[in-house]
Amino acid sequence: MADETRVPINSDADIVDARQLGRALAAQLGLSTTDQVLIATAISELARNIIQYAKQGEILLSALNQGGRRGVIVIARDEGPGIPDVERALQDGYSTGESLGLGLPGARRLMDEFEIVSEVGKGTTVTARKWAK
Repeated sequence: MADETRVPINSDADIVDARQLGRALAAQLGLSTTDQVLIATAISELARNIIQYAKQGEILLSALNQGGRRGVIVIARDEGPGIPDVERALQDGYSTGESLGLGLPGARRLMDEFEIVSEVGKGTTVTARKWAK
C-alpha cells in the first residue's frame, strides 16, 4: 500500500502514538470527527491486545481510495500465541486474559469492515476499515 505508516507496538506509549497517527490520517482524509474518534478507539483496543497477549507487534495505517470512496485501513499484527477460537474471541465478555472481553468485539463494532486471521503459535492479523460517509 502506498503511504503506509508503520507503528511498532512495544509499550503503552506506542498505543498513544498509533491512536494519534490514525486520528490524524482520518482527519486528513476528511472523515468526520466522530469517525476519527472511532478509529482511534479501535486502534487503542487492537494495540492493547498486542501488548497484553503478544508483547509486541505493529499497527499499519493507510489511506483507502476505492471507486471514489475514501477511508482508513488499520492492520494490527503480531507474532504472538494466536487466537485458538476467533469466533469466541469476538463474543462480548469472552477473554483469555484478565479483561472484560470487550476489546475485539468493540473494535469490530467501531469499524465498517473487520477481519481476523490467526494461527495458534504463529500470530494474529486484524484488518479493519472505516469509510468516510
